[in-house]
Amino acid sequence: MFQRILAPVDLAHLEKLERALDVTAEEARHHGAPVTFVSVTAAAPGPLAHNPEEFRAKLEAFAKDQADRRGIDATALAVISHDPTTDVDDALLKAVEDTGADLVVMASHKPGMAEYFWPSNGGKIASHSDASVFVVRDA
Repeated sequence: MFQRILAPVDLAHLEKLERALDVTAEEARHHGAPVTFVSVTAAAPGPLAHNPEEFRAKLEAFAKDQADRRGIDATALAVISHDPTTDVDDALLKAVEDTGADLVVMASHKPGMAEYFWPSNGGKIASHSDASVFVVRDA
C-alpha cells in the first residue's frame, strides 16, 4: 500500500521518539517500504554538530543504526535551514515532495493551548501534501 516512508526526527530528543520509531519500522516492514529519516538543522554550529557535514554524518549514522537494529531499508536526509524553528514545516513539506513519500510517520506531544492558534507540524503536513500522515503521540 505505501511505497516510501518519511520519518522526521530531532536528534536532540531521541528519547521522545522511541514509540514513533517503533511504528515507523513496523510500517516499513509491513509494506516493504524504505524509510527516509529527515532532520532540519541550522548551518551555524549547535549543540549537536559544529557544521552541516557533521550533522549529516550523525543523521546518517542514526539511519544506519535504525536499519540494522530494526531490519528496515533506511536513508538520511539532512535539511539545512537559516531558521529551523520557523522553516521546519516548509522543509518537511519539501522533503515529502523530494523523496516521493506517501506516508509520513512523526512523533507528537499532546496538544495544548498553542495548537488552537497555530497548527501542529503534523497538521500542516497533512493539510498541505498528498501524503498520509501518521501522528504518534508519546506514551
